[in-house]
This record gives sequence, structure tokens and C-alpha cells, in this order.
Amino acid sequence: MKRKNFIASILVGTASGSLLASCADGKKEEEKTSSESKTGFIVHNVYFWLKEGITAEEEQEFLKFIEILKKIPGIYEYEIGKPSPTTPRPVVDNSFSYYCMATFKNMEDIETYEKHPDHIAAAEAYSKYWTKVEVKDATLL
Repeated sequence: MKRKNFIASILVGTASGSLLASCADGKKEEEKTSSESKTGFIVHNVYFWLKEGITAEEEQEFLKFIEILKKIPGIYEYEIGKPSPTTPRPVVDNSFSYYCMATFKNMEDIETYEKHPDHIAAAEAYSKYWTKVEVKDATLL
């Protein structure tokens, strides 16, 4: 009986160890995927200052512009945001209305995006909603 229990405990232990090992391996695979190197990618940061007194309807119309841009070929990732209520400091500028970040794998992709007819037409059509735009591009190290 002791031998039977001993063998059963070895089998359970082995199975548990295998299960835990496979879970750990799976996690490592997830970590590899989520930490994919983006060295050399171009991050296109765009800040918009909307006009004073813009109506809620006009602001919603402006957001349609963002939806058009998100569909242009070549974009790897696209995010939109508003200023965060971070601690005011001399180096922090939260005066913008909206922020867009588009990530591109290479220069060819960002050039395709910048010259795309939808990008050019949308910028012309929706520029009536902003007073200022700043673009800051960076290559990831």
C-alpha cells in the first residue's frame, strides 16, 4: 500500500511539475511577444490645439479626422489622448487639446502615410478646427 501511495505521489508530482513548467514556458513566450524590439521604429507624435469656443459637435467632427488617419496604410500602432492632469512644472506643457501617436516600422511606412491622399485631404478638410499643430518624430533606440 505504501508503495502504491509512493508511486501515485510521484506521478502527481511529475504531472504537476510538467504543468507548472509548461505554464512558465508559456509566460516566457508571452513576455517575448509583448517585449518585441521596436528599435528603429519611428514614433510620429502630433499635438493639436483646437480653436477656442469650439462646440461639442465640432469637436466630435474633429475626431472623425482622427478616425480617417487611423485607417491609412503603413501604421503599426495608433493611439489618441488628451492632456493628463500631471503636476504643473515649467517643463510640462498640457495646453494642447488632443495628442495622436502613430508608430511606423520604417521610414518608407511613415513617408507613405505622410503623402497618402487621405492624409492630405483630411488635414485640409479638418484644419478649420485647430489653431496650432506640432509634430515631433523620433526613432526608437
